[in-house]
Amino acid sequence: MVLRIANCSGFYGDRLSAAREMVEGGPIDVLTGDWLAELTMLILAGNRLKGRPGYAPTFVRQMEQVLGTCLERGIKIVSNAGGLDPQGCAAAIEKLGLAAKVAYVTGDDVTGHDLDLVNLDTGEKLAEPVLTANAYLGARPIAAALSAGADVVVTGRVTDAALVTGPGIWRYGWRPGDLDALAGSVVAGHVIECGCQATGGNYSFFHEVPDLAHCGFPLVELHEDGSSVVTKHPGTGGLVSVGTVTAQLLYEIGSPRYLGPDVVARFDTIELSQEGPDRVRVSGVKGEPAPDTLKVAVNYLGGYRNTMTLMLTGLELEEKARIAQEAIWARVPRESFDSVDVSFDPPLLRITVMDRDARKAGRAFSSAVVETGLASYPGFYGLTPPGDASPYGVYWPTLIPAGEVTARVFLDGEELTFEDESPVTAGADEPAGREPAPVTSAAVPSSEGEPTVDAPLGVIAGARSGDKGGNANLGVWVRTPEQYAWLAGTLSVERLKELLPALGALKVDRHEFANLNALNFVVHGLLGRGVAASPRLDPQAKALGEELRARPMPIPVSFVSPDGPR
Repeated sequence: MVLRIANCSGFYGDRLSAAREMVEGGPIDVLTGDWLAELTMLILAGNRLKGRPGYAPTFVRQMEQVLGTCLERGIKIVSNAGGLDPQGCAAAIEKLGLAAKVAYVTGDDVTGHDLDLVNLDTGEKLAEPVLTANAYLGARPIAAALSAGADVVVTGRVTDAALVTGPGIWRYGWRPGDLDALAGSVVAGHVIECGCQATGGNYSFFHEVPDLAHCGFPLVELHEDGSSVVTKHPGTGGLVSVGTVTAQLLYEIGSPRYLGPDVVARFDTIELSQEGPDRVRVSGVKGEPAPDTLKVAVNYLGGYRNTMTLMLTGLELEEKARIAQEAIWARVPRESFDSVDVSFDPPLLRITVMDRDARKAGRAFSSAVVETGLASYPGFYGLTPPGDASPYGVYWPTLIPAGEVTARVFLDGEELTFEDESPVTAGADEPAGREPAPVTSAAVPSSEGEPTVDAPLGVIAGARSGDKGGNANLGVWVRTPEQYAWLAGTLSVERLKELLPALGALKVDRHEFANLNALNFVVHGLLGRGVAASPRLDPQAKALGEELRARPMPIPVSFVSPDGPR
């Protein structure tokens, strides 16, 4: 017997009907959903300050649609939609009046702890008042709640993969030393955590995906050894292929060692095979001891921001951009703001100011831009009306010793006593929550010396990019070992920066995933202080991969065909 675990949400705001679709579309044993991106914790903190729920109300609305059916069929529900208030979320579900046994997990809120607050990415020490601080808990509290008979388990900040690993521990009784099985479940959880991204959504080769408009959400058939099959319900749109699964595996990762509170999953050991239509087997995953620290997501209020966007058309665009800025800074001195970001991506000129003073960053700035309207460059017009500044938060990743965090599980209002087995942790010679040094291949491509043709990299390569705090990751993959040998030998950090000049001054790490025919680049600092504080037009770096795919490169002729990638 396999454990069929379905996903119905990849972010706060995902398709509201997905829970019903997954429950009614075919047999499942567990329904999961991920609501907690790093930005979401900040959004929920803002809601809480305004007297609104600190959890995701959309999850409760989904439960109104499916909870009765799930109780009838014995389908368990596990979600991190509790956000900053798991207890409140659980209470809202109980108010639906369906006699469900609802459990909630707390302990992730570490705002009262003596945190070191050294930024994992920059090494800086935080001196600002903390708005939220939540440790990434593991899967065992979820398993304990299910073992105690919970129908619904609501958590706060846990790792995304814990939503799958927890039910796996519950069903199969994995112990902390079952590293490979745990690692396999982590990989399965990573594949389905982002909803339709595993079934053809946001996929580089979207022309291969049938009926994307009705894309089905993913599910995994999880086996006792930790292997799994990724699939979707029959009759739904989308595609489950080695390509779509590879693309999702490369999403928001760093090195091949994927760190978690239960286990370190070695992504460079993953084996993928197409088992049948819309069925991809994931096997061979190796696990290593977990670090003895937990990652903590801290948010604090950074100040206020405002952005004005001008359109530049016609001739001499660079000169027009210069004139526009001179006129603006003559009215509000650039140096008067805490920070200023100017980006000119013709035909758009975007100017973002940030300051601790809401008035300086507000109408004083935006009105000054508008005042230049009849005394600036020819063809002046703006895309943003003058407005007030808005507060922004800063994401600050740090670590806490795992022993200082205690998960608590409550069921029907009573705290459970459970054996919170400590994970097998790394020894003194292993990195404690930090990733190993990046690697660079010395392999010589087998196509060396072959004639080439200039073509966009995307003719043969797919890409998937995203945000990790202030950093961005950019995964690039090809379809064959021969193409990978060329890619690994050609796409160095230096070459990447030539293709994407905006990365030129930034630190970039490069990691190899030969088993996936893929490379992963981690671009440090591209997003500044995190998504909420990023002045980029694409603040989550979602389009970075597609920008790279559009860049021309000399590609071996044998890799390129008139009909597209081979």
